[in-house]
Amino acid sequence: MAASLCFGPFRLHLMLLLFAIFNTMLLASDHPLTLDYYASKCPTLFKIVRKEMECEVLSDPRNAALIVRLHFHDCFVQGCDGSVLLDDTISLKGEKKASTNINSLKGFRIIDRIKNKLESECPGIVSCADILTIAARDAVILVGGPYWDVPLGRKDSITASPELAETNLPTADEGLLSIISKFLYQGLSVTDVVALSGAHTIGMARCANVRSRIYGDYESTSGIDPLSESYLSSLKLTCPKGGDENNITAMDYVTPELFDNSFYHILLKGQGLLNSDQELYSSLLGIETKKLVHKYAEDAVAFFQQFSDSMVKLGNITNEDSFTTGEVRKNCRFVNT
Repeated sequence: MAASLCFGPFRLHLMLLLFAIFNTMLLASDHPLTLDYYASKCPTLFKIVRKEMECEVLSDPRNAALIVRLHFHDCFVQGCDGSVLLDDTISLKGEKKASTNINSLKGFRIIDRIKNKLESECPGIVSCADILTIAARDAVILVGGPYWDVPLGRKDSITASPELAETNLPTADEGLLSIISKFLYQGLSVTDVVALSGAHTIGMARCANVRSRIYGDYESTSGIDPLSESYLSSLKLTCPKGGDENNITAMDYVTPELFDNSFYHILLKGQGLLNSDQELYSSLLGIETKKLVHKYAEDAVAFFQQFSDSMVKLGNITNEDSFTTGEVRKNCRFVNT
């Protein structure tokens, strides 16, 4: 019995690794993205996106996190194809009302404004999927995060999948192995899990997603510490039992509007706001993730470099169908008629 228990986690890890390798092969694209895709067709693309994002982040720094989250939720469902932007119609059911998205995703109007500017400058040229990918990169830069080159050439899908939104996206109370398996399914690694989770150094979480944590094992992971107790008390005031599910609180209470490695220091203290975040450090199964949390807490440069690399990998998750049946939408909320 003891031997089988010891072999179990190893076997599961091996199975997940083999699955990831196989799935990465399936995700390999015959339609490679390129850095100069719009160089001649819309040379002002980057300037327009950056200017609009500067205005949005200046008006409210939290807008940066909204766009990064939109991009992540787009790429984990059908690949980075702009499907998350589609509204419901008589003939199409979008992803916005899936339980993993409803009341959680915002920032759609920001993408609408950028799209309108680009349609005036370069009509029918730039896909909504590419706009969202560039905007996510600029959002991170504008709150102090790293730069990375964005490969382009995505097409907008003419479909959406609320079903995949329910199953593919990680949730706030999910266990570590389940989260890792969802990343591996997308061709991403354990390192990508930890690095991309670092995006939670900016942005807010709804009480609906943190209540089970703050009234659950928060005290056991954070220990007996006056500062932890004070922070927990403030969290409970924001998210009382039976209170408004849509009240919000910062995931990084130290520097909530700055993209840095503070998130990992919070995990080391056992104060991660989401259960899924704290699992990276506190889970008994998180031997590798715990090492990475320590690494990124100690070395902000290493975190920035890996985050940049992981964001490129995320953006390269493509929807192969969109290259043959996709389009460049005129309005990001609706397929072309």
